[in-house]
Amino acid sequence: MLGLQFETRTSWAEIAKDNLQQILTDHAFLEQKAASNAVSIIINYSEETELVKEMSNIAIEEMQHFKMVHLLMVKRGMVLGREQKNDYAIRLQKFFNKTKDRTDALIQRLLVAALIEARSCERFKVFSENMEDEELSKFYNNLMVSEANHYTTFLTFARKYQDREIVDKKWNALVAFEAEMMKDRGSEAKIHG
Repeated sequence: MLGLQFETRTSWAEIAKDNLQQILTDHAFLEQKAASNAVSIIINYSEETELVKEMSNIAIEEMQHFKMVHLLMVKRGMVLGREQKNDYAIRLQKFFNKTKDRTDALIQRLLVAALIEARSCERFKVFSENMEDEELSKFYNNLMVSEANHYTTFLTFARKYQDREIVDKKWNALVAFEAEMMKDRGSEAKIHG
């Protein structure tokens, strides 16, 4: 369904479970970054009414997710840690050559966002299925559905603004790059670690 070419090993879920403070802090900040990305797309493509509507919805939902993660942390006696760089997203963003063409730039942003959402969805699934903690299992299972919807939204808009064949070629190349990148990951208590 997600078109990913690399499956997360369940050993990553064990690492994440053993450091809940770290994984929840990382997750909270990823939700903030996702909201910021949606707002940035609104600012840069404000003339695209349908896109603005959908990005508004995503920005609000991502901040709601941030709040949910933070409240879960507080409930468990945790304090939100400091933000760390998301080298996963940075590497994905560098996959495409910089362009001055607004449409190409938008397609690149939408594809990277779609892939981040797809990988988050997949990681949430692995986490929820390998979690003895019933509350966390249910929490991540519910978020998984939302991430899948965001993935679909970003990919659908990319295909709207450029010929589908061209977009799919870019998408497939990005997914293949990400699969290679993921082979060296899975050892950190981070959503994309």
